[in-house]
Amino acid sequence: MTKARLLRLSVVLVSIFMILLIIVYWDNVGTAHFYLHTSFSRPRSPGAIAGGEDWEALPDVDEFLAKLLSSSLKHNSSIPRKTEQLLVQGSNKPVVSNLEENVRGYDWSTHKDRNSLDQEKLQVERQRTLREFCANSSFTFPTKERSFDDIPNYELNHLIVDDRHGVIYCYVPKVACTNWKRVMIVLSESLLDQGVPYRNPLDIPREHVHNTSTHLTFNKFWRRYGKFSRHLMKIKLKKYTKFLFVRDPFVRLISAFRSKFELENEDFYRRFAIPMLKLYSNHTNLPTSVSEAFGAGLKVSFSDFIQYLLDPRTEKMAPFNEHWRQVYRLCHPCQIDYDFIGKLETLDEDAAYLLQLLKVDRLLRFPPSYRNRTASSWEDNWFAKIPLAWRQQLYKLYEADFVLFGYPKPENLLKD
Repeated sequence: MTKARLLRLSVVLVSIFMILLIIVYWDNVGTAHFYLHTSFSRPRSPGAIAGGEDWEALPDVDEFLAKLLSSSLKHNSSIPRKTEQLLVQGSNKPVVSNLEENVRGYDWSTHKDRNSLDQEKLQVERQRTLREFCANSSFTFPTKERSFDDIPNYELNHLIVDDRHGVIYCYVPKVACTNWKRVMIVLSESLLDQGVPYRNPLDIPREHVHNTSTHLTFNKFWRRYGKFSRHLMKIKLKKYTKFLFVRDPFVRLISAFRSKFELENEDFYRRFAIPMLKLYSNHTNLPTSVSEAFGAGLKVSFSDFIQYLLDPRTEKMAPFNEHWRQVYRLCHPCQIDYDFIGKLETLDEDAAYLLQLLKVDRLLRFPPSYRNRTASSWEDNWFAKIPLAWRQQLYKLYEADFVLFGYPKPENLLKD
């Protein structure tokens, strides 16, 4: 009888072990295929390299998975990487084949990079500011106090994972996210062109870049790993290099408005412009297509857009669209300890430094920045016709993004 019980227990334990092993190798790329040399470990400086055995205390299941991953890494450390062997090819000006990119234009001028010391100090300061305000109990905003486990799965859809290089990128729309997504595609080799992975980020068409099926994001883990998905997320968050790029919140709003409502966009016209024109401009019997509306001179004004953001009915109907949703709601900076915080205002320098830290600067270069970016100096003109009370309400709505990422309060817009 005892032998039978021992046999059944053995079968159960072996089955559990095999299930966990299958989970770890479920991905085509596999969690075990990341590079430890890209991982950062607190409280070291941004340039420090974390050792492979530098694990913090984990819950039992996490500890088991962590050890399993570590042993797999040792086994795979001698396997050559095709990605590591790639070199930047072609001229310094890659061909831009996409029409929209040609219309937008690129700035190919040479930018003098800051030295590494300045970049390290900059990162230390940005991370210090973020951590201090996350820990400051007197500074509050919605969702600040919740834990990572409390974040709904659908709110993790902006965290893109590259298991090949151990990188997690939280993308923020209107903050160079198209090109950073391109970089992630090249690194992860998640998209092929005639059977060969893309090597030049600018070769990847925009429609592929923003296709959700192209990227492995945290919200997809549940389908792959089931009840172990959160455990694997936490392990990756501890071991992978996590980065995001941010932008002055008000300038980002202006950019979102220009992109989605000043250009003909059928989807945004039907989903957002029609309701705005009806609610705030008292229009009725609006055209069903954006081209007809633009032809008739029916466009959403910046004032309409601001009213929409401030209207309490907006959030009751649905969460803010990602193009104007606050960064703290997209990337959860008080729940996720980011290793690198980049800013659009210093995009060229930050991007070059980050690629060096990730040790992928020989594989690719970050695509050049657009000419004619929405400038912060335009804020006064854009907000000139917006009532003071609205500007003050809008600041409160985006205050957390200003404070957490070190953007100065726009006093000139908030006073008479």
